[in-house]
Amino acid sequence: MTDETLSKDRFFERLGQLSEEMIAAHGKDFTMGTLVLAARFIAEGKPVGRRPGSETMQ
Repeated sequence: MTDETLSKDRFFERLGQLSEEMIAAHGKDFTMGTLVLAARFIAEGKPVGRRPGSETMQ
C-alpha cells in the first residue's frame, strides 16, 4: 500500500467511527443529513463546520 492509500484508509476509519457515534447520539437521519450537507459544502467551496470564534447556532 502507498502512503496515500494508508492515509485515506485512516481518514475513512475515523469517518466511520464518527458516523457510528453520531448515529448512537442522534440517529441515522441526522447523520446522513449531516454528511450530505458536508459534501454539498465541500462541492460549493464553503467552509465545513464552525471556525474558532464563530457564533454558535441557537
